[in-house]
Amino acid sequence: MKHREVDMEQYKQEFIDFMIECQVLKFGDFTLKSGRKSPFFMNAGAYVTGSQLGRLGEYYAKAIHDNFGDDFDVLFGPAYKGIPLGVATAIAYSNLYGKEVRYCSNRKEVKDHGDTGILLGSKLNDGDKVIMIEDVTTSGKSIEETFPIIKAQANVEIKGLIVSLNRMEKGLHSDSSALDEIKSTYGFDTAAIVTMKEVTEYLYNTERQGKVWIDDELKKAIDEYYAQYGAK
Repeated sequence: MKHREVDMEQYKQEFIDFMIECQVLKFGDFTLKSGRKSPFFMNAGAYVTGSQLGRLGEYYAKAIHDNFGDDFDVLFGPAYKGIPLGVATAIAYSNLYGKEVRYCSNRKEVKDHGDTGILLGSKLNDGDKVIMIEDVTTSGKSIEETFPIIKAQANVEIKGLIVSLNRMEKGLHSDSSALDEIKSTYGFDTAAIVTMKEVTEYLYNTERQGKVWIDDELKKAIDEYYAQYGAK
């Protein structure tokens, strides 16, 4: 089976291949934390090697540049998963675009000695423009926890939130997606490296890495899942 040409940015296509290669994105029959039965599952914890984290940072950097431009100062990664994401992306941003951005995270516990406080990495200063970085957002709970922490540290402007995959499904409390709920609640833009629609379009009935990952049967299961759980 030949590759099908898809009208999509090169880095997005490469990122989808990368997720499969790292076994971060899997297809089958999964029960999510929410109790939903899903034909796909993403485990961002599977990025573990130096080269994987290096490439991951580059994809995040390209998506941030594509969606938000260069007008920001700090990458904030909510603890714990956001910490390596922020570090890897800050390095990649410097390498790719020649712009120094600082990384910052919250601590789960406030430190009362040495490097004190609730922040890890850079301090936040009045006037800083911040982009939040996460792996995937399903409920927005981590933003709910960290947004007040950020705003309590300094008078900063949050430019947006970037995640790796937009699952494009409705949240637990409304028919809007988690990313749309965050935008309407907090007033900042949200973006993803890729959406599940783009993943499906890229992989459907075409061979990638020697295998067809989404055939007609799996496409039907994905369509049925979104008929039930897709965001409005």
